[in-house]
Amino acid sequence: MKIPHFSRKTLCIPYAVFLIFFVIIPMLVIVFYAFTDKNMHISLGNFIRFFSDPTKLSTIVYSLVIALITTVICLLIAYPVAYILARSKMKRKFVILLLFVLPMWINFVLRVNALRELFNLLSSLQGMDWLASSNYFKTVFGMVYDFLPFMILPIYTTMLKIDPSLYEASRDLGAGAATTFLRITVPLSMPGIMSGVTMVFLPSMTNYVVSDMLGNAKVTIIGKFIYEYFGTDWHMGSMVALVLLVVVFVSTWLTGGFSSEENVRGANL
Repeated sequence: MKIPHFSRKTLCIPYAVFLIFFVIIPMLVIVFYAFTDKNMHISLGNFIRFFSDPTKLSTIVYSLVIALITTVICLLIAYPVAYILARSKMKRKFVILLLFVLPMWINFVLRVNALRELFNLLSSLQGMDWLASSNYFKTVFGMVYDFLPFMILPIYTTMLKIDPSLYEASRDLGAGAATTFLRITVPLSMPGIMSGVTMVFLPSMTNYVVSDMLGNAKVTIIGKFIYEYFGTDWHMGSMVALVLLVVVFVSTWLTGGFSSEENVRGANL
């Protein structure tokens, strides 16, 4: 049977339809509501109200700080783990990797609720009562717990693709372990790092479920603002969502500044 031939333009139609109905149109709706008032008149009132409110501006700062701390901690934990697993010659190292991925198979809310119960149990112990009031600590801990696999996996898969002959060439040229790590491993693993940073940083800014359940609803991040406003004021909610979209776009642009080609050129002795 002869297989029909489709042109590239024909094959792009389903993707174009998907983008139009599920990306472009929703974005236009958000922009429309963000720059209109309750009478559907064009207005910059929402924009002015947002940037003149210290509470909203401080919430953005809190969200960025929490996301940044979460990302740094995840990176500090994930990079050594990924490096050891990728370079190890253990036959069953996939079992260790599975232990990090396994929590992702459990419902997200159940995991956060279990962590909250664990904190409640620990705070009842002598000397651990400080946990009851450490809302920011518990929020960051919960973020790290939930997003750590998203940092480990891309770094691990990137390190697996590094050609072992590069390490041999490095040793033959007299480079030590530290030099090889800094000039070979780190540059070539940069795409995985950037991917992991993006996958952790962006959700950490909006995951208000963790901040509500572990922070006793006292840690407000920008995702909580969007949730609350869309229940009462779609116009202001759309403006907050639009501001978050700009932050996400800038963050993605900054973390996407490393290409694999540049990293390969940078990995020289």
